[in-house]
Amino acid sequence: MEKREQLYEGKAKKVFATDSEDLVIVSYKDDATAFNGLKKGTIKGKGVINNQMSNRLMKMLESRGIPTHFVEELSERDTLVRRVSIVPLEVIIRNISAGSFAKRFGVEEGIVFDEPTIEFSYKNDELGDPLMNSYHAIALKLATRERIEEIKRLAFAVNDALREFWASCGITLVDFKLEFGITTDGRLVLADEISPDTCRLWDSVTHEKLDKDRFRRDLGGVEDAYAEVMKRLNEHIGF
Repeated sequence: MEKREQLYEGKAKKVFATDSEDLVIVSYKDDATAFNGLKKGTIKGKGVINNQMSNRLMKMLESRGIPTHFVEELSERDTLVRRVSIVPLEVIIRNISAGSFAKRFGVEEGIVFDEPTIEFSYKNDELGDPLMNSYHAIALKLATRERIEEIKRLAFAVNDALREFWASCGITLVDFKLEFGITTDGRLVLADEISPDTCRLWDSVTHEKLDKDRFRRDLGGVEDAYAEVMKRLNEHIGF
């Protein structure tokens, strides 16, 4: 499938048209940002890892009945996906207190919840991706009530699958962000990516951070952490 004109460039990816109206090519960059773009840098090799990791995890999720935008991996950085209209809601699932949750509610990191939480933020960089609830989303016509319920159902199903998989790798899934899109034929599918950029991943024994928090918090060893997650994934995934 041939790349045509660039349609979009985000913080971590570029999107290109193809000769099909229903398909686009996503190309992963090594650029890294945090705090809504206030902190910028580069994580060498991140694009390769995030592309391949996302693709393998999405194939695993597809095998469990969760629809995704994934079609075919074209190269180490490029993937063919279904063209979607992104629902402007970032969906955050949390299993353990960390990050903004811990700061917002004044609790320590590492509290294991009895059941996962879900929250939404409005996908709008100019506004700083503010938190919102389903009533706000419906009022702003970002999604229907039925669509939001479908998103919640799929998000929790993704959490179940990812928690189980990462546990088999000796990794604890603390929390993560998802995005969903509507295909040209009207189906809701999981889009964007699943990677150390979008997931908090801690070593199950040492609780060492193996994700983008190493970049956010200037902990060092960012490239090594991403590579370690990819190594464990390759050792345990069947895709």
